[in-house]
Amino acid sequence: MEEILPAIKQTAIFDSPIEKVWQAVSTSEGISSWFMPNDFQPVVGQKFHLQSPLGPSPCEVLLCDPPKKLSFSWDDDGWIVSFELKDASGKTEFTLIHGEWKGPDDIVPKSNQKHSVIRKTMGEGWEVLVHTNLRKVVES
Repeated sequence: MEEILPAIKQTAIFDSPIEKVWQAVSTSEGISSWFMPNDFQPVVGQKFHLQSPLGPSPCEVLLCDPPKKLSFSWDDDGWIVSFELKDASGKTEFTLIHGEWKGPDDIVPKSNQKHSVIRKTMGEGWEVLVHTNLRKVVES
């Protein structure tokens, strides 16, 4: 049986109320401020695009449970990205999960690179996006 790459997971505690963090991760303007330009709407079944460096990436909202969880499919390769929020006594525990990776040697069509290479790059990218970019937006 082929090995499947594990999900990317980033967790941070933000010194901000859950409502402010939710606005940053569940609105088009909020997502654009720390991640990528998009035409997102927080409606289950809503199709939208993230404007990635490799061109528009088709996505679809899979779950929207304000202010606790948002999940969407990302691109045509089957990835699922989830944002999970928990109140932590006036602060917010935020967890990002980027899952549904394939085998390390499987090719990601849009980039024509192996999943193992793309996962490493995206893991490093998510670390900066969550711990630096999103933190700056929600703690300002």
